[in-house]
Amino acid sequence: MQRIRLRYAKRGPLRFTSHRDFARAFERALRRAGIPIAFSQGFTPHPKISYASAAPTGVASEAEYLEIGLQTRTDPETVRAALDAALSPGLDVLEAVEAGPGSLADRIDASHWRIELPGITPETLGRAVAAFRDAPDVSVERLTKQGRRQLDARTPVTRIEVKSEGDAPSGVGAAPCAILDLVVRQVTPSVRPDDVLSGLRVVADLEPPVPPRATRLAQGTLTAQGEIVDPLAADRDGATIGGS
Repeated sequence: MQRIRLRYAKRGPLRFTSHRDFARAFERALRRAGIPIAFSQGFTPHPKISYASAAPTGVASEAEYLEIGLQTRTDPETVRAALDAALSPGLDVLEAVEAGPGSLADRIDASHWRIELPGITPETLGRAVAAFRDAPDVSVERLTKQGRRQLDARTPVTRIEVKSEGDAPSGVGAAPCAILDLVVRQVTPSVRPDDVLSGLRVVADLEPPVPPRATRLAQGTLTAQGEIVDPLAADRDGATIGGS
């Protein structure tokens, strides 16, 4: 069985697609595109698809990952193009590589986020970020299926910075829009962008007047220098070495 790893994006209104809805859409796209997907054994075979750390509903992303198993060898770029054409615009398949050894999930332990906060000035956000950084821990509450749960939003955050006004999205005009740059380690339970925003509310009473917009820019392994290593890098390197 050939294994292909894909990077895809959730953009625009499609960021509101839940993980379950995306999974259904992706399986339909596999059928429409004629991808020779492999199936599990047993009485109820399932397509061999493994998802890695899906983004929360309502969050945009440029770095979602999954792995599929194929019955017959297929060129990864052919798979990427066919699936991208079969999915709705906004669910965009950006890259496909043949999987090397190891687990995709083992290569992802952190995420890089950009959070736009319209109506908040960079100075106001900067004061809130300083208070958040100085706190040894920041307890926030999240509503889960099991009820309300307390978690520490501070410890998993390895970088939290305010970007300059020049990084604000186009079309904002004179309205202020602060940009939060965030790197968060993956822990259990996971700390999401809305948890960090809740933490800023706890430590500095920061309350955005309109809903913030979060985008995951990258996922991967966090190095000692604070950089995130692309989880597909090793697969690309293996393919280059194998083809040389």
